[in-house]
Amino acid sequence: MNDARPTLVLTGASRGIGHATVKRFSAEGWRIVTCSREDVPEECKRDPNWTLHIPVDLGDAAEVDRFVAEAMAALGDAPVAALVNNAAVSPKTAIHERLGCLNGSFDEWRAVFQLNLFTPLALARGFAPALARAGREGGAAIVNITSIAGHAIHPFAGSAYATSKAALSALTREMAVEFAQLGVRVNAVAPGEIETEMIGDEYEPLINRIPMHRMGTADEVASTVFQLCSRDFGYVTGTEVFVTGGQHLY
Repeated sequence: MNDARPTLVLTGASRGIGHATVKRFSAEGWRIVTCSREDVPEECKRDPNWTLHIPVDLGDAAEVDRFVAEAMAALGDAPVAALVNNAAVSPKTAIHERLGCLNGSFDEWRAVFQLNLFTPLALARGFAPALARAGREGGAAIVNITSIAGHAIHPFAGSAYATSKAALSALTREMAVEFAQLGVRVNAVAPGEIETEMIGDEYEPLINRIPMHRMGTADEVASTVFQLCSRDFGYVTGTEVFVTGGQHLY
């Protein structure tokens, strides 16, 4: 993997925001290393920049370690210019209720925090040497995908998901300070209502709460992530960018 292209490591790549982000970085000539529970679509395997994909369950700490080990082995001494922590889970109870404060087991809550909070931390630690190499050579970036639900009550996001994303926002700020010494910037992107495979008809009434009167697209989130990883944003760290059409203002 010793070539001049910058390298992106991204989690949750098989669909939605993650898949759109891969396509944006690939269009810009980046080399792509990804993981998700599923394999990537067949047509995407023909992308010459999509160098490595590892199917893995990031909700399992041992699997996270395996992903880091396999990716680092493949990368060798190559720097990692960007890490995007996109994979997350927003579960419902057995009767399809929000996983809230008065329902669901603590084991279910722990599983949400494992994937949504501890996995991004573990990946940042695991790829820190490769990120630091890029930092010394001109800069590197971590982008954590948070959520509007981490800042306000959301009708479809349960308490476990919302509080895990609020914690990830706080972690982003702490990481920005600690990773700065490595030359690595750390920011977050908080999407609002984004048209992906997870959106159903029940989301339509929420459009009235969005000043721009439409849902966002995965490509718009991907573009924001890309800009945060570019040198145009080389003096930006510890920020959280809301991609919500203004919904977070209410």
